[in-house]
Amino acid sequence: MIWNALLLALREIRRNLLRSALTTLGIIIGIAAVIIMVTVGNGVTAKVGEQISSLGSNLLMIRAGGRGLSGTAVKPFSLDDAKAISQQISHLNAVAPSASKSTTAIFGNKNWSTTITGITEAYIVATNWVIGDGRDFSPSELRSGAMSCIIGNTVWRELFEEQAALGSKIRLNSLSCTVVGILKAKGQAFGRDQDDTILIPLRSFQRRIAGNQDVSMISVSVDDGFATEKVQKQTQQLLRDRRHIAGNEDDDFFILDTKEITATLTGTTKILTSLLGAVAAISLLVGGIGIMNIMLVSVTERTREIGTRLAIGALEREVLLQFLVEAMVLSCLGGFLGIVLAVISSIIISKVIEVPFILDVGIILVACAFSAAVGIVFGYFPARRAAQLDPIEALRHE
Repeated sequence: MIWNALLLALREIRRNLLRSALTTLGIIIGIAAVIIMVTVGNGVTAKVGEQISSLGSNLLMIRAGGRGLSGTAVKPFSLDDAKAISQQISHLNAVAPSASKSTTAIFGNKNWSTTITGITEAYIVATNWVIGDGRDFSPSELRSGAMSCIIGNTVWRELFEEQAALGSKIRLNSLSCTVVGILKAKGQAFGRDQDDTILIPLRSFQRRIAGNQDVSMISVSVDDGFATEKVQKQTQQLLRDRRHIAGNEDDDFFILDTKEITATLTGTTKILTSLLGAVAAISLLVGGIGIMNIMLVSVTERTREIGTRLAIGALEREVLLQFLVEAMVLSCLGGFLGIVLAVISSIIISKVIEVPFILDVGIILVACAFSAAVGIVFGYFPARRAAQLDPIEALRHE
């Protein structure tokens, strides 16, 4: 009986192909919109997590000054502060003091505005940098303050046009610096190009560029598996003591925990994804109403056919099943086409905005179940109306 009802439903859909296609359009758009929103949202969430991870593993970034304010108005950090953190706080993988300044790098007839950062031996480890070509600074270079430098991928591309750079000398304003290494590309993070950087030994930076012993940031990498929150509290108290901050005074520094940033941003993107998905799901309701409307029209058009079937012995449940199956076929067909459209569109959108393509099988299963439910819910009333027609009145219908 179900098989016969399915064949009849397919015959009626084929007979009114254009109307059937327009009927399913609402379901197609609704299903596609929901899946695209969720898939792209998952990709954006993963991209955010990836960008934050590229900053460093279990990383605390400590800067002088209040949040959003320049650190120049307050007391800067020193190498002794970084040394105290490494000696008095446990479960640390690396403590890396650094100082940065904008500069212009020159090679031949090319120049590029970038950021120069003075670092110690712990910086590469703490911030998850990988040297793609060349080497790290030697202990003697770090101690003596030699003018050696490691350049980021963007600087290499702009100054050397991706040609050999090791051993070449570039000028940083009036200073000459020998390239000893090239960093592997990290990409963007929070709208900033991480590869647009030049690293030199911190002593070289302090003596020849800054002219002081100041440290603008201390990067603290916490051991894997250990709570960064505990280290953050201990570090905060240590720095307050060292900077003689009274108990009722606010910190003149701030500590950023990349785990907190990750949780906040991924939580926000997930909420936005859910909200957009819910808005897109409204179109499914519209699509269901469209199916109900067309099925009611179909019942009216086929009144004499229904009356004939009932007159020759067809049961009400058979007529009910016929129209219910027809509504479900329309809805499921729209759901299938919506899924196909969503997958193709999601792949294209993910490539365009450069986020991972992460297809959630769960949302596809929900879409399938929802499309079937739409057929049942919105097809039941027209089907019941057809089944309850009086055979005599139906045969008289013009």
